[in-house]
Amino acid sequence: MLALLAVLFWSTMSTAFKLSLRYLAFDLLLFWSVFFALIAVALIMLLQQKFGLIGRMSKRDFLRSALMGLINPFLYYLVLFNAYDLLQAQEAGVLNYTWPVILVLLSAVVLRQKISLLNFMAIIVSFSGLLVISTKGQVFTLNFTNPTGVGLAIGSAFLWALYWIINMKDQREAVSKIFVNMLFGFVYILLYMLLFSKLNIPQWHGLAGAMYIGAFEMGFTFVIWLLALKFAANTAKVSNLIFLSPFIGLFFIHLFVGEQILVSTYVGLVLIVAGIMLQQLKPKSMLRRMFNGFVT
Repeated sequence: MLALLAVLFWSTMSTAFKLSLRYLAFDLLLFWSVFFALIAVALIMLLQQKFGLIGRMSKRDFLRSALMGLINPFLYYLVLFNAYDLLQAQEAGVLNYTWPVILVLLSAVVLRQKISLLNFMAIIVSFSGLLVISTKGQVFTLNFTNPTGVGLAIGSAFLWALYWIINMKDQREAVSKIFVNMLFGFVYILLYMLLFSKLNIPQWHGLAGAMYIGAFEMGFTFVIWLLALKFAANTAKVSNLIFLSPFIGLFFIHLFVGEQILVSTYVGLVLIVAGIMLQQLKPKSMLRRMFNGFVT
């Protein structure tokens, strides 16, 4: 139930981003979202009595948080919100979902992990889905409707995959680590707004959207997901529920944003998810299942 609740909240995010961008510039939306996210995580820290953990962090921990906060929330959401500003919500949301595929490629470069034949096949399947969505089905003509928006959406997936790799090597307690990362991220977006943009208090529509995004995209939902994994008898089965998110997200986009969901979006999403699920299979177990199916 906790995992499904988290998935439900994350499924609404593409809609929340697109609706909020009607009232706020993408950078101002980021500023207020991180502001409210910081408050949300601070409340969690207070309830769990974890502020003392910050005092135990070393100089190296703070330097790592400075880097991680630069990537997420600052650069990741700055690029992602800009992509949503240029593309339809269905395009930006699904293209951003390619991050697990990019994670495999980055792991090969950064962590020097070998890409198996199965992973290579999975990458081809997922990127074919990416191509279908970004060209709106015009695959053979390669007619990209908005190359800049597509590049930003894929770029956000790259940033999230990079953040994930760095985060894997960081063994600090999760909530306190997220708080410090977010604090650095808030400083970055504040400096950005003061130097390159205009900082103001928006209309209540935009402020409500930023509050929702900050609380449920960046704040409370993360803790709900951690609790779901903690109480799960089988974490793999619970983790697989995340695949429901982009499909439910398309329903919300159609209902609240009013976008007509294209056939190419459905086809591309199925290919991307199929590629991600293919990565999770072990070659030996897959061959065994194929053999058993042949025998029966």
